[in-house]
Amino acid sequence: MSIHQILKQYWGYSSFREKQEEIILNVLEGKDTLAILPTGGGKSVCFQVPAMAKDGLCLVISPLIALMKDQVDNLRKKGITAFSIYSGMNRKEVIHTLELASNSNCKFLYVSPERLETNLFLEYLPSLPINLIAVDEAHCISQWGYDFRPPYLRIANLREEIPSVPILALTASATPAVQKDICEKLVFTNYTVFRKSFERPNLSYSVFNAPVKINKLVEILNNVQGTSIVYCRSRKRTKDVADLLLSYGISADHYHAGLTQEARQQRQQAWIQNKVRCIVCTNAFGMGIDKPDVRTVVHYDLPDCLENYYQEAGRAGRDGQKSYTVMLYQQKDIEDLKEAALLKFPDLETIRGVYQAVANYLQIPTGIGEGAYYSFEIIDFAKKFQLDLILAINSLKVLEQEGYVSFNEQVFVPSKIQFICNKDTLYEFESNYPALEPFIKALLRNYEGVFDYPVSVYERSVAFILKKTIEEVKEAFVQLDRYRVIEYDIQKDSPQLYFIYERVAVQSVVIDQKRYDFRKQEYEKRLKHFIDYVLEPNACRSQIVGRYFGDENISECGVCDNCLKKKRGTLSEEEFEKIKSKIFDIIAAEEVDIKNLIAKLSGISKEKAWKVIDFLQSERKIASDKEGVVRKV
Repeated sequence: MSIHQILKQYWGYSSFREKQEEIILNVLEGKDTLAILPTGGGKSVCFQVPAMAKDGLCLVISPLIALMKDQVDNLRKKGITAFSIYSGMNRKEVIHTLELASNSNCKFLYVSPERLETNLFLEYLPSLPINLIAVDEAHCISQWGYDFRPPYLRIANLREEIPSVPILALTASATPAVQKDICEKLVFTNYTVFRKSFERPNLSYSVFNAPVKINKLVEILNNVQGTSIVYCRSRKRTKDVADLLLSYGISADHYHAGLTQEARQQRQQAWIQNKVRCIVCTNAFGMGIDKPDVRTVVHYDLPDCLENYYQEAGRAGRDGQKSYTVMLYQQKDIEDLKEAALLKFPDLETIRGVYQAVANYLQIPTGIGEGAYYSFEIIDFAKKFQLDLILAINSLKVLEQEGYVSFNEQVFVPSKIQFICNKDTLYEFESNYPALEPFIKALLRNYEGVFDYPVSVYERSVAFILKKTIEEVKEAFVQLDRYRVIEYDIQKDSPQLYFIYERVAVQSVVIDQKRYDFRKQEYEKRLKHFIDYVLEPNACRSQIVGRYFGDENISECGVCDNCLKKKRGTLSEEEFEKIKSKIFDIIAAEEVDIKNLIAKLSGISKEKAWKVIDFLQSERKIASDKEGVVRKV
């Protein structure tokens, strides 16, 4: 099949989006490729289509477990064989998945970067018919970037094992320095860089100094109908703001990583299906969610860099319709950002203190812990050891970057089940307890290997097969465990701390000081760029964003708060509102063309009248029909 036939058959589209076809053809020529496509720009199609056009499978490297699972599920719904290897899988499950990928018609194998250099993965690598390596979130490989992850540096080692396989690196936000670094770290030679313009002509960027944020938020949501995302920095704030919106009669719910997986799933689906208008969330929400009709994205609290802001704001208006991204701030928010920067890079003694506190909290003695997952509630941990929460989180991030631990707020470790009785005993048990027989049969028929090793089991799937509730399934499994028929290890969807190596004595914890200082300097530069953006009084915001990412060809958007101020010229806010009200009163009372409209604005200069009319037309608040009659839109 041609790439167009593949696109139509599996994705239902008749044509590619901008840059997609060029990227795909470059990959099919066997060339290394860097693709910089903004959020919602269709990055996954760029590796999925060429992989389907070639024999073999595509190895997809991604740090986002939720995104991996979503993409695997979506591919399977299209009849495409795909598997994933992620945090929380035990050795036997990994072996089983690698064997399936090696010996089946598997087209996509998703892995986290940490898996790449494990002896187990390297053992199976020669048997995997890899035709393409896709590196998602490729900015994570760069120490210049905002989200550096050391395991990404190991991706280049794959080239030694499979040198003829091309690499496609994908990211939504990378500055010129990061773009260059990605190509160097992945050892690109004969390569091409494709970059879609960072211009989003249907998006209006605005920043408001809001003395009372909730009032401004309600005003925005009342003025712009449709679905909305409101980003907050803390879990508590998401609930507080959602409750306030409800008190104003605006349909809202909150979302953060501290909720159970089931609660997160339910709230996400309610919002996607437009049962809830506004989702108030931390940045745990949004990755991989492709809802095209989001009309507003509001940052109730400030993020700390333009990269995060651009990605989050870019979730608005993916359908091409006019949408609004708004940032609210107070002077205190700017000061808080600067203070948080001081906590972002703690000193070595503080880092060692947090490492020791973690060991005490989890009761891990020196010399053990390697390869183990531990449920880890960061807020409870900080309270018990009287640590500043931000300082504790940042110390853990440093320990992660130095390779001691891996902390993930959204690790989902599914339930594990293994039969621990022999088949004769099982047969006798089924005869004596017929009510539990359907649950036993469901396990045996749907989970291969469940007699040999602990297998991941999804209670929701079993409930669907048996037409039972999830609670009934869980209760049956608990009973089977109690009768020692199975061993039932219930799912964990709490945050998980993974010890990459055995726990060491605290004085053995060291950091690469040179690299650490470099990253601190880069962070300070990014923060300054972001604060300058927030406080910028005149320049077009779309141009500021574009230039930051190396896109110099963006023209003034004409719709951001700064561009609109220019259009208003010397008009004060009070004058503008007064003239606007008069215009609306006139066109509501009678049919009038623009010439007569200006004549009826008695006592107002033509220059000022035209400025307001131009502004209202550009904002699509008013329009004229074929006869020239002005009407409110």
